[in-house]
Amino acid sequence: MKIYTKTGDKGTTALFTGTRVPKHHIRIESYGTIDELNSFLGLLRDQEMDAHSKEMLALIQEKLFTVGSILATEPKKDKRLKIPRIGDADIELLEKEMDQMNEELPEMTHFILPGGHTTVSYCHIARTVCRRAERMISYLHENEPVPDTLLSYINRLSDYLFVLARKLSKELKAQEVKWIPEKLDQ
Repeated sequence: MKIYTKTGDKGTTALFTGTRVPKHHIRIESYGTIDELNSFLGLLRDQEMDAHSKEMLALIQEKLFTVGSILATEPKKDKRLKIPRIGDADIELLEKEMDQMNEELPEMTHFILPGGHTTVSYCHIARTVCRRAERMISYLHENEPVPDTLLSYINRLSDYLFVLARKLSKELKAQEVKWIPEKLDQ
């Protein structure tokens, strides 16, 4: 199978159903940002960390392929295709993982500046890409319906990545720098 088809040379691409849309279509932006997020999660998973976190990241990467498949399919035509779904159990798993991580972390009293260690920074980059994906998907949802569980999953995933960054900071003994706003002279 050749990787190049030349069918996109005029600025369009095909959805799973074969419908051609411009490469800048919000649906393409949505699943393209999910693909970008998945790549950053791969980079994050390549860093030194505990086996459980690596396993969770691999599972999330697989779920993101499901998310991308859903986004690459027009809602009117998705019944014809056998695409897996994102369900409540997927969201609940992220919540359970966050709850477990939070039990070991100090209480958060301020916003935290991203950074402190390369691995932590990669996690924060993934979190911000996840938030961008969420904004794209939300915009898509205004025009074409997206399953509510998909929106919830991406929202929860960005929260998960924030908590994971805090966990990694603790494990890597990286300092969490609190953001304390400057006092304005009045």
